[in-house]
Amino acid sequence: MSFNQQNLDELNLLIRFTLSTMQEGIKVHATASPATIEATRRLHQKGLITLEDGGYLTTIGHEAAEHAHALLGLINPA
Repeated sequence: MSFNQQNLDELNLLIRFTLSTMQEGIKVHATASPATIEATRRLHQKGLITLEDGGYLTTIGHEAAEHAHALLGLINPA
């Protein structure tokens, strides 16, 4: 099994969230790329974010975002 483009789109969205606070969310506008809009909808359907167009990370979403940030750091060191 490998990451598909939908997985990558979702991971790219998760790393946009700030992990230091649960009080900061994101808004995905209608002018965003179709792939980003769909990734946002999928993350909402999976219960990782609070709104279909972004919002805040849920508890499990925060954990997923932490893993996404960690993975990015491991495969793309500074």
